Amino acid sequence: MEALAVVLNRPESLSVDRVLLTSPGESDLVVDIAYSGISTGTERLLWQGRMPAFPGMGYPLVPGYESVGRVVAAGPGHQSRIGETVFVPGATCFGEIRGLFGGAASRLVVPASRAMAIDAELGERGILIALAATAQHAIADGHHLPELIVGHGVVGRLLARLVLAAGGQMPTVWETNPVRRDSPDDYRVLHPDEDSRRDYRCICDASGDAGLLDTLISRLGPGGEIVLAGFYADRLSFAFPTAFMREARLRIAAQWQPADLRAVQQLIARRALSLDGLITHRVAAANAAAAYQTAFTDAACLKMILDWRASA
Repeated sequence: MEALAVVLNRPESLSVDRVLLTSPGESDLVVDIAYSGISTGTERLLWQGRMPAFPGMGYPLVPGYESVGRVVAAGPGHQSRIGETVFVPGATCFGEIRGLFGGAASRLVVPASRAMAIDAELGERGILIALAATAQHAIADGHHLPELIVGHGVVGRLLARLVLAAGGQMPTVWETNPVRRDSPDDYRVLHPDEDSRRDYRCICDASGDAGLLDTLISRLGPGGEIVLAGFYADRLSFAFPTAFMREARLRIAAQWQPADLRAVQQLIARRALSLDGLITHRVAAANAAAAYQTAFTDAACLKMILDWRASA
């Protein structure tokens, strides 16, 4: 069995190649992918060659953890799932080509437990479930919901929507890029210099900027918490005295868990969480090289998706 896949052969070298897929086992599903998203966080680091060492890290690799498609074949115990529309957070089905995270391909072989059935009406918006679950994980275990969100990309916007869905107060959002300072939802988006508040109980950083910690700590109230919801390739550090005086807490939000996916799915089903207005660019998968450049360099591009429907 074969598929077309985005292959990062080495840093800054990307192609769309036909690859062999691992034969499906009795507990696997075969999913024809319709759409996959490009991550401007982890995939940018993979593209640049700056991704820290993780298990399975290395080139060549197939990136991507935001895929939506339709189940076309299944093992004996999962025949009822044929025809389902599913969200797939990546795959490792490419033989000697590493799957990190393995979702950017026209067809995937995945364990049935790894493919989550979603409403077919979500269409391309289904790829956003991974980032929504990331945002949900960041706020799920905190003492307070974020009152300040740093960064108005997709994760920042989803964080703000989730805070409101959870009954939190209207958050403030910082964004330095004027192109991203629009606010279609009912919350304030400011340049940091426009915000004088210094008593935030919870600040959630979705910028991935490793140099912001001192600034954020200075904006906390006593006992306040900073949640790191971005991905940071550079070493993090901060000046101790300011954090000491505020008795600051620092929490790192790691990868989402299945419970976060379920929570997000329920919010979407109840229409408490909207995924509208976040996908701004769409490109046929055959033109993936250009799509990655746009996703990484155009500030107006919130989320780029690859359309695999014409790929055989």
